[in-house]
Amino acid sequence: MEALQETSTEYQKLQTDLAILVDKRARLEAQLSENEMVRKEFANLTANNTIYKSIGPVLVPQDQNEAKGNVETRLEFIRGEMKRVESQIKETEQQAEKKRAELVVIQTNIRQSQLQKPPA
Repeated sequence: MEALQETSTEYQKLQTDLAILVDKRARLEAQLSENEMVRKEFANLTANNTIYKSIGPVLVPQDQNEAKGNVETRLEFIRGEMKRVESQIKETEQQAEKKRAELVVIQTNIRQSQLQKPPA
């Protein structure tokens, strides 16, 4: 019974970790989408357009090439983070599946041992 409780606790922790990772992936997808939209807007700019950067409560003019470079850098970073989170999700899913299989084996063994006990 102790093994069942321990394995069950480990499985629940993996499920919690998985939920956190899925939430993290969703936030990264939102950031990616937002930055993709910014990049598309930058494609429509002419050399005469001014880009402003928010620094605290102040809008400061920023060089177009610098702004475009910053967005591209953010996109690369976000994509890298998404790949990392995806691999963590896959790994956590595999670990959770192994724990679930362990739980099934433990539960089956407990049921079999209870069935084999003679009635009192």
